[in-house]
Amino acid sequence: MLRDDLRGMFYISIKDLRAYYFKPPNISWGILFPFAFVLAFAIRNPGDTRDLVPGLLGLTLLFGTSSMEAIVIVFERRIGSLERLMLAPISLGALLTGKMLGGMAFGLTVTGVVLTVALAVFGAGSVNWLLLALTLLLSAAAFAALGAFVSVAVREIFEAQTLANFVRFPMMFLGGVFTPLAAMPPSLQVIARLLPLTYAVEALRAALKGASLGSAWVDLAALVGFTAVLFAPAVYILGRRAE
Repeated sequence: MLRDDLRGMFYISIKDLRAYYFKPPNISWGILFPFAFVLAFAIRNPGDTRDLVPGLLGLTLLFGTSSMEAIVIVFERRIGSLERLMLAPISLGALLTGKMLGGMAFGLTVTGVVLTVALAVFGAGSVNWLLLALTLLLSAAAFAALGAFVSVAVREIFEAQTLANFVRFPMMFLGGVFTPLAAMPPSLQVIARLLPLTYAVEALRAALKGASLGSAWVDLAALVGFTAVLFAPAVYILGRRAE
């Protein structure tokens, strides 16, 4: 059973990457969209643009991972291919994990491109590579789980896009991307602490400054928690929809 699940997750993720993700429009949009927002903010508030790199990486990972992830399941349900996948001898959790792995692989790829450019411009400095790798991986998992939850929670593609943007755009402005949490009013700080992007940006900032792994354990644990909290109900809803 475990062997079938692992094989199914692998082939589902490969299928999705080929069919949906690695297309020129998706790649260019996944990279240019976060760059455009960060560049607009940098022009409006010139200063040390290096401080914007953690937010840029977080945004790229968020949108690169969750954009297609939020609509793939809805699309496949409409054309009937999801039902064929659900007949395979794998668990619903494995099926959904395969979908998430596709989104994670794409998000990490485009984020890797942005990270390479950022390091080439600003230099690597004292980066904690282990913390950086863990943060990127756990953030991608949390954002993919968010996309999967959105995708199973709705029935139409436009509903998935609307719901995903309803969640992502507030995260973009409240997650510490442009404004440090300490500079926000207390009420907004409370809301920011309910968003996975907040913890991703904090951990990325710590990693790029060379902080120790232990200094970001709360952020990493929070990302694991968001993944679990979003993944479990997504599997449940997918199972109910299959009945």
